[in-house]
Amino acid sequence: MASHEIYISTDVETDGPIPGPHSMLSIGSAAYTADKQLVATFSANLDTLPGATAHPDTARWWATQPEAWAACRTNLETPEAAMARYVAWIRTLAGKPVFVAYPAGFDFLFVYWYLMRFVGESPFSHSALDMKTFAMAVLRTDYRNSTKRNMPAEWFDPMPHTHVALDDAIEQGALFCNMLRHHRDGKLS
Repeated sequence: MASHEIYISTDVETDGPIPGPHSMLSIGSAAYTADKQLVATFSANLDTLPGATAHPDTARWWATQPEAWAACRTNLETPEAAMARYVAWIRTLAGKPVFVAYPAGFDFLFVYWYLMRFVGESPFSHSALDMKTFAMAVLRTDYRNSTKRNMPAEWFDPMPHTHVALDDAIEQGALFCNMLRHHRDGKLS
């Protein structure tokens, strides 16, 4: 009997475009079953990396988001503690973990780098499911046309996008589950 998958919708907030020179400020994950049951959540705000600095463009953007900035700078943990706690949390979930993000290329870059640097392993292996790529396949459109603004309205639940990592992970996880249901129901857009 095959083990079922658990979809771990993840969002990160950072102070720059790549890990190392810049830091992951917060991580939020929402674990969903394929039938859109939210089974668990995880969040952590991280200390910045020693010697890392904020990218000027990202710092300017953060200056326009004071509430989200304040949210990601409270109750800070070391990256070592946060990522070890993250792996332990994933191991409590029933099912094979599948990393899901929008865009996975950005969020997974940070999460994988932090996992390997501070824990030495990734429960996701090297894999991440990109929601935009999945939308491209489901909508049968070009990749550049598979943005959120071109997705069907019924895929979106009335949830805010706050730039607080856990809020956005929950919102995007619900979106992914709606996309998955649409795909499995065989509906064509």
